[in-house]
Order: sequence, then structure tokens, then C-alpha cells
Amino acid sequence: MSNNNVGHVRRGDMVVVTKGKDRGKRGRVKRMLTNGRLEVEKVNMIKRHTRPTQKNPHGGILEKEGSIAVANVALWCEKCGAPRRAHSRIDGDHKARICTKCDNEFPSAGK
Repeated sequence: MSNNNVGHVRRGDMVVVTKGKDRGKRGRVKRMLTNGRLEVEKVNMIKRHTRPTQKNPHGGILEKEGSIAVANVALWCEKCGAPRRAHSRIDGDHKARICTKCDNEFPSAGK
């Protein structure tokens, strides 16, 4: 079972990897895992050796995204053009994540 909102990042957000072999790569969050990890599109690619199945009759070596710790990514601010931290602002019943440098609102995953 996966949670869509763990920490400062949500599924569908544009993020930048801040640590590790893929430092500096950008991508959208594909999936949130319950253990504080997430999968980002085209980042931390791993190879899986698979047996032949009905779905994949030849089997072979598949490339797929590996997981990354949530602490090792930062939200990407389109206005600043850089990875940024976020703080929250509540306007009535609307809670928004705001860039700490430029006060730009980070888009929600649904937008």
C-alpha cells in the first residue's frame, strides 16, 4: 500500500535529486512508497533479469526505476529555475506549498 503524500513531496511533483550517483537529475515523482522512498521517472535506473512469462515470453533484462529516499530530493521551482525548500501558507480552506525564495506556489499533483 502506498501513500501519495509523504513529507514535502507528492506524487506528480517535479523534483531534483540532491545526493547520490544521480545528483542533479530532474523528473516527476511516479510513485510514493510507504518506507520513506519514492520512484522518479528516468532516475536511478536499475536492471532486472526476468524469466519468460506469458506477459513477456522472451524474458530478458528490463530497465526500471529504482527507489530514492525522500530526503535525497528537493522540489523544483519553475520561477527560480532551481531546487528549493517549501513552506506552507493557508488561505481560508486552501493550504499551499510556497517556494521559500520567490513565494511562488508549487503546483499540486492534480494540476
